[in-house]
Amino acid sequence: MVESAQPSTFAWERLHEFATRVFIHDGLPDDEASQAADVLIASDLRGIDSHGVARLGLYHEMLAIGRFNPRPRITITRESPATATIDGDNGMGLVVGPRANEIAMDKAQAVGAGWVAVRNSNHFGIAGYYPLQALKRDLIGWAMTNSSKLIAPVWSSERMLGTNPIAIAFPAKDEPPIVIDMATSAVAYGKIEIALRKEGAIPEGWALDAQGADTTDPASVAAGGSLQPLGGDRDRGGHKGYCLASMVDILCGVLPGAGWGPFAPSFAVKQEISSRKVGLGIGHFLGALRIDGFIDPLEFKSQIDDWVRVFRAAQPTPGTDGPLVPGDPERAAYAIRSQSGIPLVAAVVRDLREVSRKTGVPLD
Repeated sequence: MVESAQPSTFAWERLHEFATRVFIHDGLPDDEASQAADVLIASDLRGIDSHGVARLGLYHEMLAIGRFNPRPRITITRESPATATIDGDNGMGLVVGPRANEIAMDKAQAVGAGWVAVRNSNHFGIAGYYPLQALKRDLIGWAMTNSSKLIAPVWSSERMLGTNPIAIAFPAKDEPPIVIDMATSAVAYGKIEIALRKEGAIPEGWALDAQGADTTDPASVAAGGSLQPLGGDRDRGGHKGYCLASMVDILCGVLPGAGWGPFAPSFAVKQEISSRKVGLGIGHFLGALRIDGFIDPLEFKSQIDDWVRVFRAAQPTPGTDGPLVPGDPERAAYAIRSQSGIPLVAAVVRDLREVSRKTGVPLD
């Protein structure tokens, strides 16, 4: 049977319920299963399809084979009024990350700033989820995570660093908040996965094949190739993306005692696992800042409003709708998808139906 090229659309509430029940089936407590589903659905609602329910099958597989601890004992191993290091007990990052974020925000509200480093965790979803929670408390939020090796350093063809995203959000008064969420690679690996599912090519400058040559074939990336750092090669500023990825790796890996560089554990079952063990699990670094420690909050948010309006009024390039403010594409996706549903390509629907078959949790 030939699958339809048109995406199938699912109400976000239905997908949230499905993901929650799958996680409960896999051993998570009810509240933590719902929390994990929250992070996945936030990604889909914001148009970041690579990190949403498209990854539910992989999370299920990790839990089924015992790679993730479904009921971790999350502990604080070192602490000051404004900082903490947390051990996630090999729990799901979708559970460990939000708990660490809560601690960072609590500290910020208590003493003005909160910074939490995390070890012994796993993939924590989109980095942008975490500063969005800080906005709800009228805080500036920050989140970073390292990940399994996919990026080759400048002038290398060997995978050594993860896509290592950075996210930060600033509250506004009347305008939408500024929300920055970006990988430090030329592109997130999830977009390679989407291209594989669609059997399409990828743009030049995203990736290298196993021999270090530029490639537009996503299969050659999956078969031992690597992603380029943000910017691409040295002539296009790739050394800057490489340095940003290194910064994230050190704050998330070295600082809390997590795996770093090529020794960060893989997310996928079939990815290579390093024979050398360095640190514990994936690491995160989460922060929150209380605005009144620096400036009157109303003045700050009014200035953010002004910043947004000034940048929106900048001269547009021909054939475009004008300058974007960080967070605009995700807000646009949310406005549509929260009302009309989340479109899923046929391969993702097929994967979810396979999860449904294995767990007995109905999708439709």
